[in-house]
This record gives sequence, C-alpha cells and structure tokens, in this order.
Amino acid sequence: MKRFAITAMLAFTTTACATISTQQEVQMGQQYSAQINQQLPIIEDAEINRYINVLGDSIAKLSDDRNLDWHFFVVDSKEVNAFALPGGYIYVNRGLIERADQLDELAGVLGHEIGHVTNRHTVKLMEKEQAANVGVTLGCILTKVCESQATGALVNVAGGALFAKFSRDDETEADESGVRYVTRAGIDPRGIPQMFEKLLQERGSQPSSVAAWFSTHPLEEDRIADTQAMIDRIDPLILQSLTRDTQNFHDFKKRVQSLPPSGK
Repeated sequence: MKRFAITAMLAFTTTACATISTQQEVQMGQQYSAQINQQLPIIEDAEINRYINVLGDSIAKLSDDRNLDWHFFVVDSKEVNAFALPGGYIYVNRGLIERADQLDELAGVLGHEIGHVTNRHTVKLMEKEQAANVGVTLGCILTKVCESQATGALVNVAGGALFAKFSRDDETEADESGVRYVTRAGIDPRGIPQMFEKLLQERGSQPSSVAAWFSTHPLEEDRIADTQAMIDRIDPLILQSLTRDTQNFHDFKKRVQSLPPSGK
C-alpha cells in the first residue's frame, strides 16, 4: 500500500496545476485504474462484468462526443458507494447493487457517475488542487481498505479526500446529466430520485451502512426534488415508453448476491 501511495504521489504532481487535455485525462484514468484495481477487491465474474459493462456502455456511449473508451467495475464491498475516475472508469460497489430493487435505480447511479466524467468534475478539481493523493484517496473512499495509521497519514498530508469535494453545483450537474443520459438510453430516469430517496431513508435507520455514499455524494431532500422536477418536464408519453426493470437485471443481481459474503 505504501508503494502504491508513493507511485500515485510522484505520478501526478506535475499535472495537478496545468490544464488537463482529454488525452491526459484518459492516461490518468488508466493509471489510477491500474493502481486501484490492485488494491480493491474487484469482482472477476465474467457474467457480472459483462452485464455492468453492457448496461454502462448503453448509457455512456450516448453521453459524450469525445469517444471515450468506458470501463465499468464491480467492487466486492458491502459499502454502499460508486465512483468515477477521469477518462471513463466507473466503479460501483456490490453493496449498492444489492440495494437497487430494479434496473432504473442502478442505471440512474451509473448515469450520475458518467455525468461526473463528462462534465470533467474530477479533472477540474485536479486543476485547482494538489492531486498527489488521488489513488490512495479513491481506495479509501470506495471501501475501508485504508485502516492503517500510516496510510491515513499519507492521505491527510496529501490534502484529504479530494474526490469528496465535489461542489453542490457539480452534484446537481451530474444529476441532471444522469437524467438526460438514461433517458437517451431508453431507461426511465425516475430511478434516480427513487434510489436517492431509498438511501436517505436508510441513512435515517442504518446510517453506518450508507456512510461511504454520503461521504462522497452530499445528498439532501432538495436534490431529490430537483431531479423529480426535471423528470416532470419530460413528455409523459416518452416516460411511459422507457424501461424501468428487466429480468436480466434481476438475474444479474441474483448472481452478485450468490457470491461469498464480502469481507469489506
């Protein structure tokens, strides 16, 4: 873990203060992903990976004109969370998949994370702040992989949880992008406020189970109202034609749930 931290710190200090091009963004995403995939318990099941990538691609390919090569991963963690790396790398935790009751809820989360990439929110943060701790921070945020005092100190010295600093405007923009993207993909966007509502309710009853999500995704009731207001402006006939759920989603979720219990 220490070697991983040092590598991340050395790799990106020179790019943190400069304007980052799409090519640089993709290169950074590739390197972050390679490092993070060595630290996180990525699920290797072929059917699970096929489903999440087909679903993710169906949304992402209609979202951005930069022709990014998108990659979607399922992390074997009971923590409810999802996160995006620059350049088109999206991670969703097993715990979040298990909370989703139907396709449009999971698709809405993917649409939101895709929105962070297409709006370059992470890149904008990196252009403003020291990004030396990016790899370590992401690993810490996504799961509880960072338990040692040494690793925690590295993160704190490097500037804290960089990716937990999305502004309210960034989160709203990602919400709005998510609504547009899933709608374009033929999926009902009502899964977005529905999933948010579910997470808020769980925060009230079992706050520890969704603490990771709320540490990286500031969420209050007015964001639910905002996404619902945007959805209300969509033609009802269009909404009726969109997909809310499929048997394939339930087969996918059942396969995820059939895996040995996550240790994180």
